[in-house]
Amino acid sequence: MSSVIPVPRVAIVVVAAGSGQRLGAAAPKAFVGIDAHTVLRHALTGVFAAPQAQVVIVAPASRVGDALTDAHEAAGDRHDLVSVVAGGATRQQSVAAGLAAVWPDVEYVLVHDAARALTPPAVFARVIAALQSGRDAVLPVLPVIDTIKRVDGDAVVEAVDRASLTAAQTPQGFRRTVLDAAYAGASDDHTDDAALVQAAGIAVSTVAGDERAFKITTPADLERARTLVGQAAAPVGILPRVGLGTDVHAFGGDGTLWLAGLEWPGEPSLHGHSDGDAVAHAIVDAVLAAAGLGDIGTHFGTDRPELAGAHAAAFLTQTRGLVEAAGFQIGNVSVQVQANRPRFAARRAEAEAALTAALGAPVAVSATTTDGLGFTGAGEGVAAFAVALVVPR
Repeated sequence: MSSVIPVPRVAIVVVAAGSGQRLGAAAPKAFVGIDAHTVLRHALTGVFAAPQAQVVIVAPASRVGDALTDAHEAAGDRHDLVSVVAGGATRQQSVAAGLAAVWPDVEYVLVHDAARALTPPAVFARVIAALQSGRDAVLPVLPVIDTIKRVDGDAVVEAVDRASLTAAQTPQGFRRTVLDAAYAGASDDHTDDAALVQAAGIAVSTVAGDERAFKITTPADLERARTLVGQAAAPVGILPRVGLGTDVHAFGGDGTLWLAGLEWPGEPSLHGHSDGDAVAHAIVDAVLAAAGLGDIGTHFGTDRPELAGAHAAAFLTQTRGLVEAAGFQIGNVSVQVQANRPRFAARRAEAEAALTAALGAPVAVSATTTDGLGFTGAGEGVAAFAVALVVPR
């Protein structure tokens, strides 16, 4: 090692050995491109912008050379701090391989998933600071904002109190002796290193995570990462963006009608996976389209049983979070309802207030009929059309 680079007290093990089957790509996930660079290369940008550390990358055996190329590009003149080792059949085996390459003088080890490619350097700094303050194990987390339901098959069993729930992220940090002992005594596979250490009887503390530290697992996640990277590279003064959304639902659902975020007692309900609120769904499509984040099916598909029966506020609040995480702020939304019923005139202001509160941006609602033409004119259902404006934050 070069004598001008002091031996760091921190090591970061970057796990990049997964196959990424759910991503559906031809290459292992860490070696799929976000832009001109791979997922791994972007992850290493954050790693090398964090406080100085030894960096051990765990890659598939067939990709060790590619990982080393990415590492040397990201490290610059700190390439002496980098090594690459081949991973194992499981994540736990891969982390163990990385730990075996950590230098003897290292006191603290962070384990980071390369799939969390856009994790800001500040998250690494928070984890390291917590360890240096005397914590044995540190986990970055985000509060859970979704409504959580316990299900049995396709049936909802009960709501779960989310007040005590958090979403775990990486890098997860540990006192080196604690992590080594936990791995030496491990008899079962665990979902992450914090769980393994906790199973060994060690208390795990938390620090704030970051929305940008999301894990690239599905094609929608990869598209989100590409959008964020593209926006970061865009010139200053980028113009506002406009999106269009539409939705249609037929009458014939169970229970009461929900439309424009309001319950309409005495009116026939709409059929849908959630509550069939065509107005709210059109708004979601318009806002996501404006931000370049796909559509409602991308983020709120029928494969999410917790959204069965969900109302407008759940969709709009989550949509706002997605858009803000992508670097945009919602300017305003205009939505028009086409239906013979219900009559909106008396409740327009109430609907606008409910939608605006959930979306965090002004929503204007108008309503019309089609003079008896088409399925809405025949009273068979409701159509909604929305236009949204978003601006860079």
